[in-house]
Amino acid sequence: MPKKERGLGRGLDALFTNDNDVISELDISILKPRNDQPRKTFDKESLMELAQSIMQHGLLQPILVRPRGEKYEIIAGERRWRAAKLAGLNAISVIIKDINNQEAAEISLIENLQRDDLSVIEEAVAFKSLMEKHAFTQEMIAERIGRSRSYIANVMRILNLPPDIITLIEEKKISASHARTLLSLPTDEERIMAALDIIEGKKSVRQTEKNVKKIQKAQDKKIKSLEVAEVELKMQKYFGTKAEIISRKKGGKIEITYYSDEELERILDLIGIN
Repeated sequence: MPKKERGLGRGLDALFTNDNDVISELDISILKPRNDQPRKTFDKESLMELAQSIMQHGLLQPILVRPRGEKYEIIAGERRWRAAKLAGLNAISVIIKDINNQEAAEISLIENLQRDDLSVIEEAVAFKSLMEKHAFTQEMIAERIGRSRSYIANVMRILNLPPDIITLIEEKKISASHARTLLSLPTDEERIMAALDIIEGKKSVRQTEKNVKKIQKAQDKKIKSLEVAEVELKMQKYFGTKAEIISRKKGGKIEITYYSDEELERILDLIGIN
């Protein structure tokens, strides 16, 4: 079955290509990657395969760059540039455009998303960068990449996990779906313990969901126990004697202990029975 392509709202063609574009040749050494390039890791085997293809057929698609002093910054095509260097090319085909920072960030993100090159963490960081540095909203990002706003929000939520779990996701030891399940746990310590349990037990997402619910149920019980203990303490202070709440499956009872007839009279006075 053919792979379904992502429906990006504004593709790369709509963003920066037209019939008037001029393809130039630049020395490969005067090109530099963007600091804000969304993708931080490049698969070595995949790069070597692309380098072999470039050696056999040449670079079939120019890369997009913008002037930066005496050099040119790569906006789209860093992977091709890296592979071209591995292939031993001295010059590379480029399209030069004067693009502002916001457009550069948008194009770079969309190029990587079109090619399914980004990990979920790289995606989340790219979304965060667009929002913090270029005043994008989640709705604006969703429109640009053809996704729902809830998709953007769910991806970005993963960044709320502790760094140890972020690393596990990047190393592909746990999936993004596992990670989103861990967000339901209240503390980072519990999240990390649950993540390690996923790895050690090779737990599926469904198994992880069940485990998280079990932890949450235990937490609720603990919180309820603390609340009961607090009420018991208040009762003991009020009555000046031992007071206990005894819970059952349905309902329960309150026991107030007295040690003499006089103490019983005092308690009844406090209750307002005498």
